[in-house]
Amino acid sequence: MSKANLNRQQGGFTLIELVVVITILGILAAFAIPRFASLEREARIASIQGLTGSVRSAAAMSHGLWLAQNSQSATPITQVSLEGNPIDIVNGYPDAVTIEDTLSDINGFTAATAGSTTTFTKDGAPTPATCFSSYTQAAAANTQPVIATDFDGC
Repeated sequence: MSKANLNRQQGGFTLIELVVVITILGILAAFAIPRFASLEREARIASIQGLTGSVRSAAAMSHGLWLAQNSQSATPITQVSLEGNPIDIVNGYPDAVTIEDTLSDINGFTAATAGSTTTFTKDGAPTPATCFSSYTQAAAANTQPVIATDFDGC
């Protein structure tokens, strides 16, 4: 080899090297994109599960406060106060209208009350009607409220 060939530096990638790299990136993307797309659905489901846990905890906390205050009252009370928010009590638990007031943050959800049920629908869900958490107030004394979820449309 001549001295001129040893001092010559490579100036860039060949066309074949670029084609191979682009092909490998295309194959990786074909497998990675579906996995990331399914994570969006899983995130919506986890968000609903988190809100459902918050609703369940808020109802239990309101019930405990009602029990504590009611034990000191001669007449049954129908309202408690949580962090300055008045919470109407029905059968010992928050009613459907004021359950939203027991929660500190429902960003990403839309709340709608119909009768004795409040439904928290996940914003941005492909089928919002089947991507929600719902709270149905206690129907009778000594019964708990019904808290349900649906993930089908997430």
